[in-house]
Amino acid sequence: MSSLRNAISRRAHKERAQPESRKKFGLLEKHKDYVERAKAYHKKEETLRRLKGKAAFRNPDEFYFKMIKTRTVDGVHKLENQANKYTPEELLLMKTQDIGYILQKVQSEKKKIEKLTATLHSLDNWPSSKHVYFAEDREEAKEIQSRSKSGTMPASEDIPDHIKRKTASSYRELEARRNRVNELEKIYTDMAMQKELQKKGKLREDEVVCPTSKPVFKWQAERKR
Repeated sequence: MSSLRNAISRRAHKERAQPESRKKFGLLEKHKDYVERAKAYHKKEETLRRLKGKAAFRNPDEFYFKMIKTRTVDGVHKLENQANKYTPEELLLMKTQDIGYILQKVQSEKKKIEKLTATLHSLDNWPSSKHVYFAEDREEAKEIQSRSKSGTMPASEDIPDHIKRKTASSYRELEARRNRVNELEKIYTDMAMQKELQKKGKLREDEVVCPTSKPVFKWQAERKR
C-alpha cells in the first residue's frame, strides 16, 4: 500500500516568503532554518550538561602538570614558551637524524633517476619495427635485399600515440626528479653547515663573505692532543 500511496502525485506545499509589510524584520525563518537552530541549541545544551557533570564529580586533589605550565590569555589556555626545551646535545642529535633522512632521500632519488634514464635510453635506441617482405623468386628477393641496403625501402609506421604520451610523461618525471635531487642536495648542504656551526669551536673573526655565493666559514686552528 505504501508504494501505491507514493505513486500518487501530490501537491508540493511551499513555504511562503516574508510579506511586504514585514520586510523590515528580515528574512522569514523556514523549517530548515529552524532545524539547524534547534540542532545548534541542543548541542550547546548537551555540552553544558557534560561540563556541569564533570565539575560536580571533580576530584579536588587531582593535579596535572599543565596546571602550572599553562596560563590563561583571554580565556584561552596557552603553553609556556618551549624554545629551550631541548639541550644542545639533543638538538645536535636530532639534526644528525634529519641529515641522515635527507641523505637517504637523495640516494633513493638518484637510483630512480638512473633506472628511469636507462629505460628511456633503451627506448630511444629501440630499432624500428621490422617488415617481412615475400618474393616470388630469387631475382625479386635480391632486388628487395638491395633496396633495403640502399635505404630506399618504405618507411616504417609511426610510433603509436600512447607510446609517445608515455615517453613524454617519463621525460617530465625524469626532469622533476632531477630538480628534486638538486633541492635536496641544497637542503643537505645547509643542514650540514648548521650542524657544524653547532659543534664546539671558535669561528675566526674574518668570516669570508662571497657576494656571489653563500658565506664561507673558517674555524680557528686548534692543537689536537
